[in-house]
Amino acid sequence: MEQRHLGRTGLRVSRIGLGTLTWGRDTDEHDAADMLKAFWEAGGTLVDTADVYGDGEAEYLLGRLMDGLVPRRDLIVSTKAGSVPDPDRRFDGSRGHLLAALDASLARLGTDYVDVWHVHAYDPGTPLEETLQALDLAVGSGRVRYAGVSNFCGWQLAKAATWQLAAPGARTRLASTQMEYSLLQRGVEREVLPAALDLGVGLLPSSPLGRGVLTGKYRNATPPDSRGASEHLAPFVEPYLDDAASRIVDAVTTAADGLAVTPLQVALAWVRDRPGVSAPIIGPRTLPQLTAALSVEALSLPDEICRALDDVSAPVHRYPDHDWSTL
Repeated sequence: MEQRHLGRTGLRVSRIGLGTLTWGRDTDEHDAADMLKAFWEAGGTLVDTADVYGDGEAEYLLGRLMDGLVPRRDLIVSTKAGSVPDPDRRFDGSRGHLLAALDASLARLGTDYVDVWHVHAYDPGTPLEETLQALDLAVGSGRVRYAGVSNFCGWQLAKAATWQLAAPGARTRLASTQMEYSLLQRGVEREVLPAALDLGVGLLPSSPLGRGVLTGKYRNATPPDSRGASEHLAPFVEPYLDDAASRIVDAVTTAADGLAVTPLQVALAWVRDRPGVSAPIIGPRTLPQLTAALSVEALSLPDEICRALDDVSAPVHRYPDHDWSTL
């Protein structure tokens, strides 16, 4: 698998990442082992998790598999901290919480360090400088090699990345930002992606298949074994089952038929090769789903197909994102 630099850093990652959102809940240890081994054998290196996935079980499971199945040195392990199960506070970006969460992640993963550590979301209740100081301390201690953020909007990302570049002292440059990005969700193109490109921050798209909808599996009905049919993930899929999404899925399917490939391959190749993207993070639940996603490695979409998909999925971005004199 082709390797890419993560933003403006020396770290190289596989241009497809393996996500573990379902590990320890919908994906058991046997299936997780099969997927991790297949991903590694295909040249995949970037494995993404978080301290809240499966209430910590995803990290624990990944740690067990790294211990005996895949060499730790062959993987780029990315995890996240900051989400909390608190009805009054969804995110905690305080220095104390983040550093304690990192120690707990390292214990579950059974490793001395993580390659990439992300703040899971912006915490308006904590000064941003305090949150960023936790990244500096984590990198300075050797427990983290590279740091990033997740789910930061455009101004939040720009402020954080600029602070790390401009503030005095030894500051840790932001390597990456993880955001949802697909043909069904192009909101990052408004401000996040321009900021990331300007500041040298690599984009790691989550849900690159539109929460599974871009595979075409929901065109006629909801498969009983799909996320859309599961009690805890159906609300996650439902927003992308409207008429607007249906038109985009139809276009992806038409493109796939013309290229003699699958809708999954078309949708994943589109986001993988967008400017500023380092590696989409896929979240297969089973080995066949992973195998289908890995088959995209040899596919590059023709320019005319990309333009057609861009047009059919184009978000409405007017003032002030476009030159005001043309409006």
